[in-house]
Amino acid sequence: MALWRIRATVDDRPGYLSVLTASLALRGVNILTVQVHTTEVGAVDDFLVDAPDRLTEADLRAAVERGRGRNCWVARSEARGLADQPTRVLGLAGRLVRDPDAAGETLRVLLGADAVTWRPTPAAPLGRVDETTMLLADPAGGSYELRRREPSFTPAEYARAQALVELAATVARRDADRVTLVLPDASEVLVRPAAADDLPAVLELHAGCSDRSRQRRYLSGATHPAPARLRRLLEPARGLTLVATDGAGGAAAPVVAMANLLGEGDEAEAALLVRDDWQRRGLGSALLRRLFGHADRAGYAAVLLHVQAENTPMLRTVRGLNRPTSVERDGSVLTVTVPLAPRRAVLPRQADVTARSRRSY
Repeated sequence: MALWRIRATVDDRPGYLSVLTASLALRGVNILTVQVHTTEVGAVDDFLVDAPDRLTEADLRAAVERGRGRNCWVARSEARGLADQPTRVLGLAGRLVRDPDAAGETLRVLLGADAVTWRPTPAAPLGRVDETTMLLADPAGGSYELRRREPSFTPAEYARAQALVELAATVARRDADRVTLVLPDASEVLVRPAAADDLPAVLELHAGCSDRSRQRRYLSGATHPAPARLRRLLEPARGLTLVATDGAGGAAAPVVAMANLLGEGDEAEAALLVRDDWQRRGLGSALLRRLFGHADRAGYAAVLLHVQAENTPMLRTVRGLNRPTSVERDGSVLTVTVPLAPRRAVLPRQADVTARSRRSY
């Protein structure tokens, strides 16, 4: 017996798939797995089969055509093809988490592409797919072009590929936002994106801050936010939350600051909470600069900060960004608006743009 992959288009009508499988069964072909790709011209069925050694590619193609299949493609397969598609995709996703720069090779393996090339030219937001070429938008800027002579690409394959590209971009962004900072007084803090399991440490952060610090952060008497609200702040639907931990504390280091960038429409709102004993050490400025860097990359038009008029340290921190600002006053609260430069067509990853633009997988 030998393993083969067979792909064919079948009319999406009751009983047509059973006619095809019966035609294969008459020749002793055992269907091991099947995937169905819905397309505009019919259902594309992708089979992994175990066929008698005497059957050739031509025999299998003839069996498919007698079973009302069309646009048939047949090729020998390997034993690793026995892994089902969800298992393969999860394995490739795990590889991307470990090495987001392996996106090109991962796409090649996922789709069996003949070539995968990253280009600095951005793709349309929805990309493009035809029989032999697939163009994927890279959320970090630029695009991936995939080529495969056969079988033809399907919309389902495009969706899988785009999901993997977006995963790689997300992991790369998280890695970029994870850094050890050395403050002016030589103390170190680890800054990283927040996660849901940071909730207990963030609750401790709030408990360790003075009433005044909490009130300056939340602008109201409710200086102890409910856990449900903090949970939403840790993983915002749009934007980014960073936490800073004491670099000298090891794995159990306490959270000493939290920085939020909450997106809504084309604007985002930034806010900081720094534990009292870590204030006036440059930590707030460092966190705010990283929030603005993320806002620039995400393409927001402006960042807003709501600051109590008496909060001189925060106002000084904003001025230290050396960005143009406008200020509106509503009672004791100032709204500081910082406009951002229009997003460029290709976001800068200059360290690897040149190498990747010349590299094919």
